[in-house]
Amino acid sequence: MRAKLILGTAIFMGLITTFLFYNYMGDYNAATVLSENTVKVVTAKRDIKQNEKITADMLTIENVPEASVHPDSVKRIESIENHYATTKMAEGEVFLNHNARTTTEESLRISRKVKEQFRAVSVGVNFVQSVSNLIEPEDYVDVFASIKKGDQIETKMIMENVRVLAIGRKMVEPTEGEPYVEYTSATLEMFPQDVLNIVNAEENGNIHLAVRSKLKRTK
Repeated sequence: MRAKLILGTAIFMGLITTFLFYNYMGDYNAATVLSENTVKVVTAKRDIKQNEKITADMLTIENVPEASVHPDSVKRIESIENHYATTKMAEGEVFLNHNARTTTEESLRISRKVKEQFRAVSVGVNFVQSVSNLIEPEDYVDVFASIKKGDQIETKMIMENVRVLAIGRKMVEPTEGEPYVEYTSATLEMFPQDVLNIVNAEENGNIHLAVRSKLKRTK
Protein backbone atom coordinates (compact mmCIF):
# COMPACT_ATOMS: atom_id res chain seq x y z
CA MET A 1 0.00 0.00 0.00
CA ARG A 2 2.82 2.34 0.94
CA ALA A 3 4.65 1.50 -2.31
CA LYS A 4 1.56 2.39 -4.36
CA LEU A 5 1.27 5.71 -2.52
CA ILE A 6 4.90 6.55 -3.22
CA LEU A 7 4.50 5.55 -6.88
CA GLY A 8 1.34 7.67 -7.26
CA THR A 9 3.02 10.63 -5.64
CA ALA A 10 6.02 10.28 -7.94
CA ILE A 11 3.79 10.12 -11.03
CA PHE A 12 1.82 13.16 -9.86
CA MET A 13 4.98 15.15 -9.20
CA GLY A 14 6.32 14.12 -12.58
CA LEU A 15 3.20 15.39 -14.32
CA ILE A 16 3.41 18.71 -12.49
CA THR A 17 7.10 19.06 -13.37
CA THR A 18 6.39 18.29 -17.03
CA PHE A 19 3.53 20.82 -17.13
CA LEU A 20 5.64 23.54 -15.53
CA PHE A 21 8.55 22.81 -17.88
CA TYR A 22 6.43 23.05 -21.04
CA ASN A 23 4.68 26.14 -19.72
CA TYR A 24 8.03 27.82 -19.06
CA MET A 25 9.40 26.84 -22.47
CA GLY A 26 6.26 28.19 -24.13
CA ASP A 27 6.66 31.56 -22.44
CA TYR A 28 10.39 31.57 -23.21
CA ASN A 29 9.87 30.82 -26.88
CA ALA A 30 7.10 33.42 -27.18
CA ALA A 31 9.35 36.06 -25.63
CA THR A 32 12.21 35.06 -27.92
CA VAL A 33 10.03 35.23 -31.02
CA LEU A 34 8.62 38.60 -29.93
CA SER A 35 12.14 39.93 -29.39
CA GLU A 36 13.33 38.67 -32.76
CA ASN A 37 10.36 40.14 -34.65
CA THR A 38 10.55 43.73 -33.42
CA VAL A 39 12.56 46.63 -34.79
CA LYS A 40 13.82 49.77 -33.04
CA VAL A 41 12.53 52.98 -34.65
CA VAL A 42 12.72 56.67 -33.77
CA THR A 43 9.49 58.32 -32.62
CA ALA A 44 8.52 61.81 -31.48
CA LYS A 45 8.69 62.15 -27.69
CA ARG A 46 6.39 65.18 -27.89
CA ASP A 47 4.55 67.16 -30.54
CA ILE A 48 6.99 68.79 -32.98
CA LYS A 49 6.08 71.78 -35.15
CA GLN A 50 6.83 72.06 -38.84
CA ASN A 51 10.27 73.63 -39.42
CA GLU A 52 11.18 73.19 -35.74
CA LYS A 53 14.76 72.18 -35.06
CA ILE A 54 14.89 68.57 -33.86
CA THR A 55 16.99 67.86 -30.78
CA ALA A 56 17.73 64.55 -29.10
CA ASP A 57 15.43 65.26 -26.14
CA MET A 58 12.46 65.45 -28.56
CA LEU A 59 13.03 61.86 -29.72
CA THR A 60 12.84 58.37 -28.28
CA ILE A 61 13.44 54.80 -29.44
CA GLU A 62 10.57 52.30 -29.50
CA ASN A 63 10.25 48.64 -30.46
CA VAL A 64 7.56 47.99 -33.05
CA PRO A 65 6.55 44.80 -34.88
CA GLU A 66 8.83 44.23 -37.85
CA ALA A 67 5.91 43.53 -40.15
CA SER A 68 4.50 47.03 -39.58
CA VAL A 69 7.75 48.98 -40.00
CA HIS A 70 7.88 51.32 -43.00
CA PRO A 71 11.03 50.83 -45.12
CA ASP A 72 11.92 54.54 -44.70
CA SER A 73 11.60 54.54 -40.90
CA VAL A 74 14.43 56.29 -39.08
CA LYS A 75 16.38 53.81 -36.94
CA ARG A 76 18.90 56.07 -35.17
CA ILE A 77 18.34 59.34 -33.32
CA GLU A 78 21.71 60.65 -34.51
CA SER A 79 20.61 60.51 -38.14
CA ILE A 80 18.02 63.30 -37.70
CA GLU A 81 19.34 65.17 -34.66
CA ASN A 82 19.75 68.91 -35.35
CA HIS A 83 17.70 68.59 -38.53
CA TYR A 84 14.41 70.42 -39.16
CA ALA A 85 10.94 68.85 -39.26
CA THR A 86 9.36 69.02 -42.71
CA THR A 87 5.89 68.51 -41.25
CA LYS A 88 4.08 68.47 -37.92
CA MET A 89 4.87 65.34 -35.90
CA ALA A 90 2.51 64.08 -33.20
CA GLU A 91 3.75 62.51 -29.98
CA GLY A 92 4.51 58.83 -30.61
CA GLU A 93 4.60 59.19 -34.40
CA VAL A 94 7.36 57.27 -36.18
CA PHE A 95 9.86 59.40 -38.09
CA LEU A 96 10.39 58.64 -41.77
CA ASN A 97 13.46 59.86 -43.64
CA HIS A 98 11.52 62.59 -45.46
CA ASN A 99 10.13 63.99 -42.17
CA ALA A 100 13.45 65.73 -41.44
CA ARG A 101 15.92 67.75 -43.48
CA THR A 102 19.25 69.46 -42.90
CA THR A 103 19.74 73.22 -42.92
CA THR A 104 21.60 72.88 -46.22
CA GLU A 105 18.69 71.09 -47.83
CA GLU A 106 16.34 73.78 -46.53
CA SER A 107 18.36 76.62 -48.02
CA LEU A 108 18.21 75.01 -51.46
CA ARG A 109 14.45 74.68 -51.54
CA ILE A 110 12.99 78.15 -51.42
CA SER A 111 11.10 77.37 -54.64
CA ARG A 112 9.10 74.80 -52.67
CA LYS A 113 7.99 77.42 -50.16
CA VAL A 114 6.64 79.83 -52.75
CA LYS A 115 2.94 79.31 -53.38
CA GLU A 116 1.67 78.84 -56.92
CA GLN A 117 1.33 82.08 -58.93
CA PHE A 118 3.55 83.94 -56.46
CA ARG A 119 7.19 85.00 -56.71
CA ALA A 120 10.02 85.36 -54.21
CA VAL A 121 12.02 88.59 -54.19
CA SER A 122 14.72 89.75 -51.78
CA VAL A 123 15.11 93.29 -50.53
CA GLY A 124 18.04 94.79 -48.68
CA VAL A 125 17.34 95.89 -45.12
CA ASN A 126 19.40 97.40 -42.34
CA PHE A 127 18.88 97.16 -38.59
CA VAL A 128 16.17 99.83 -38.52
CA GLN A 129 14.41 98.87 -41.75
CA SER A 130 14.00 95.30 -40.48
CA VAL A 131 12.45 96.32 -37.13
CA SER A 132 15.74 95.82 -35.28
CA ASN A 133 16.27 92.45 -37.01
CA LEU A 134 13.21 91.09 -35.18
CA ILE A 135 11.40 89.96 -38.33
CA GLU A 136 11.39 86.18 -38.71
CA PRO A 137 10.38 83.72 -41.47
CA GLU A 138 6.60 83.25 -41.73
CA ASP A 139 5.92 86.71 -40.31
CA TYR A 140 3.68 89.03 -42.34
CA VAL A 141 4.71 92.61 -43.02
CA ASP A 142 3.56 95.83 -44.66
CA VAL A 143 6.04 97.43 -47.06
CA PHE A 144 6.63 101.20 -47.01
CA ALA A 145 8.65 103.09 -49.61
CA SER A 146 10.29 106.49 -49.09
CA ILE A 147 11.16 108.20 -52.38
CA LYS A 148 12.71 111.65 -52.76
CA LYS A 149 10.81 113.98 -55.08
CA GLY A 150 12.57 117.31 -55.44
CA ASP A 151 13.19 118.68 -51.97
CA GLN A 152 10.55 116.47 -50.39
CA ILE A 153 10.53 112.82 -49.35
CA GLU A 154 7.28 111.02 -49.96
CA THR A 155 6.51 107.89 -47.93
CA LYS A 156 3.66 105.55 -48.69
CA MET A 157 2.62 101.96 -48.15
CA ILE A 158 3.08 100.05 -51.40
CA MET A 159 2.16 96.56 -50.18
CA GLU A 160 0.45 95.03 -47.18
CA ASN A 161 0.16 91.63 -45.53
CA VAL A 162 3.22 90.24 -47.32
CA ARG A 163 4.58 86.86 -46.25
CA VAL A 164 8.25 86.69 -45.22
CA LEU A 165 9.86 83.59 -46.72
CA ALA A 166 13.36 84.08 -45.36
CA ILE A 167 15.69 86.45 -43.55
CA GLY A 168 19.22 86.24 -44.87
CA ARG A 169 19.53 82.53 -45.69
CA LYS A 170 17.34 81.41 -42.81
CA MET A 171 14.00 79.96 -43.95
CA VAL A 172 12.63 78.44 -40.75
CA GLU A 173 10.84 79.93 -37.76
CA PRO A 174 12.96 80.44 -34.63
CA THR A 175 12.89 77.94 -31.79
CA GLU A 176 13.34 78.58 -28.08
CA GLY A 177 16.96 79.14 -27.15
CA GLU A 178 18.11 79.66 -30.74
CA PRO A 179 20.95 82.22 -30.91
CA TYR A 180 20.36 85.62 -32.52
CA VAL A 181 21.60 86.01 -36.10
CA GLU A 182 21.94 89.42 -37.77
CA TYR A 183 20.82 89.71 -41.39
CA THR A 184 20.81 92.29 -44.19
CA SER A 185 18.10 90.98 -46.51
CA ALA A 186 14.55 89.69 -46.37
CA THR A 187 12.89 87.49 -48.98
CA LEU A 188 9.22 88.26 -49.54
CA GLU A 189 6.44 86.42 -51.35
CA MET A 190 4.29 88.44 -53.75
CA PHE A 191 2.51 88.48 -57.09
CA PRO A 192 4.65 89.13 -60.20
CA GLN A 193 3.19 92.62 -60.76
CA ASP A 194 4.10 93.59 -57.20
CA VAL A 195 7.73 92.61 -57.79
CA LEU A 196 8.03 95.52 -60.24
CA ASN A 197 6.72 97.99 -57.66
CA ILE A 198 9.05 96.89 -54.88
CA VAL A 199 12.13 96.73 -57.12
CA ASN A 200 11.38 100.20 -58.45
CA ALA A 201 10.87 101.54 -54.92
CA GLU A 202 14.15 100.03 -53.72
CA GLU A 203 16.09 101.40 -56.70
CA ASN A 204 14.70 104.92 -56.24
CA GLY A 205 14.46 105.21 -52.48
CA ASN A 206 14.36 103.28 -49.22
CA ILE A 207 12.13 100.44 -48.07
CA HIS A 208 10.93 99.81 -44.53
CA LEU A 209 9.08 96.74 -43.28
CA ALA A 210 6.40 96.87 -40.58
CA VAL A 211 5.48 93.64 -38.82
CA ARG A 212 1.82 92.68 -38.60
CA SER A 213 0.40 90.97 -35.51
CA LYS A 214 -0.23 87.23 -35.68
CA LEU A 215 -2.89 87.51 -32.99
CA LYS A 216 -6.50 87.55 -34.08
CA ARG A 217 -8.30 90.72 -33.07
CA THR A 218 -11.34 90.27 -30.83
CA LYS A 219 -14.10 92.81 -30.51
